[in-house]
Amino acid sequence: MRRMAATTLAIAIAMWSPAYSQPVIRDGQLSAMAQRLFPALHGRLAGEARDRRVAACAGAPACVVEAAILRDDEREALAARSPDGGDDVRRQVDGLNEILRVYGVGKLPRYPLIDGSDSPFGSDAFAAKVADAVVMSMAQRSDPALGGDISLSLALALLDVNDKNAAVAFEPLDQRYNAAAFKRARTTNWGRYRYSAILVLGVGPDDLETPLSAKGKVNVRVAAEQLAAGIAPFLIVSGSAVHPRDTPHVEALEMRRALIERFGIPADAIVVDPYARHTTTNLRNATRRLVAMGAPFDRDMLVVSNASHIDAVASPAFVERNRRELGYQPAIADGRIAPTAIAMKPLRESLRVDPADPLDP
Repeated sequence: MRRMAATTLAIAIAMWSPAYSQPVIRDGQLSAMAQRLFPALHGRLAGEARDRRVAACAGAPACVVEAAILRDDEREALAARSPDGGDDVRRQVDGLNEILRVYGVGKLPRYPLIDGSDSPFGSDAFAAKVADAVVMSMAQRSDPALGGDISLSLALALLDVNDKNAAVAFEPLDQRYNAAAFKRARTTNWGRYRYSAILVLGVGPDDLETPLSAKGKVNVRVAAEQLAAGIAPFLIVSGSAVHPRDTPHVEALEMRRALIERFGIPADAIVVDPYARHTTTNLRNATRRLVAMGAPFDRDMLVVSNASHIDAVASPAFVERNRRELGYQPAIADGRIAPTAIAMKPLRESLRVDPADPLDP
């Protein structure tokens, strides 16, 4: 059986060739994932040296993954062809390599309690997923989204076999969930308000059955009170399905439900960010939604959560965490308004994509 699997993989790898022709079809999810995670990577990312590394593996899945990791010189050659200096290319190649290492080699992810493969490294299940991803990467080789590149195809296949499609799970976000609020934003007189929006942070429950934790319910009430005070035109509810791991409940959607059903907040006053998995990206993703809806940057956003959470946001340690994990500050603290609220000035650096965190890029 193992010999047959290796032979199948070897044949599939041999078929990765311009001489091999087949009908071209487009996978909508694959295209969306490629665009979401790697917007600066187009066409073949590396040349014959990488292809020889892959071919030399003779179908051994773990070897194929290692061979597909782009080397520093390959990354720099690709960056040198970029018209903008190559910073986006470098960051996205590093993110692609991180996906290969975490889901294909077994490296611990940045947040091992909530991210990474659901199959333990070294297990038969982990090895099986890697083998399936290699086969999948060959099968989808002709998809226009991939530009014929095996490293890009394999990184996306590894996410796919692990069902890690969270990066595009809610797309098109602003048409599906935020249409009413975005329509209202087009006629909003922003000058009437002290803040552009009130960002409501999620607090995950401790079990898989609870949709919205007690702390989350308090956050929702505090935000509804602030909105009623007329200090901002919109609430942004932010949080994905994160805590505990494998929860089916998306914090942002549960908070939106509570705001509408319990407090009568109209849908056109609520903007949803169902992607953020960390406090750093709560702020970053909220800034992205403000940019998308055309909010002015001369207004702070007000961030609300429980007091200990806001203590963390206001701390120097949070500034360092942003620097270490994102490489920039998504927003700058502009004054503690209350124990449960802090004003933050959003920054446009938040538009930078971070595929090293492929579930929340």
